[in-house]
Amino acid sequence: MDRAPDSKSGCWGFKSLLACHFLLSGIGCEGIRGFRMDRIKVIAEKVKQFLAGSKVELKKVTWPTPKQTLASTSVVIIVVIIVSGFLGIVDFGLTKIIKLVLG
Repeated sequence: MDRAPDSKSGCWGFKSLLACHFLLSGIGCEGIRGFRMDRIKVIAEKVKQFLAGSKVELKKVTWPTPKQTLASTSVVIIVVIIVSGFLGIVDFGLTKIIKLVLG
């Protein structure tokens, strides 16, 4: 069973409960700083690869022209107006029916 380090032991032979504290202060248990730095480097490399791959994929995208964007936006706005009007009418009708039934 591991024990928490105390200030006098210097963390030798014990697992730290304050790993971040030791990482930031520059001292720590055996290899904890090197392990953390390696892990950070691996994560940074993966992020770098992801961003590079994203850039390549974005270059493959066929972007719509401004005219196509305007047409699509217009269709969306018109459909939203029609659907909201329909739902408003249904809501109004159901409200009247419920008030009629419940009195």
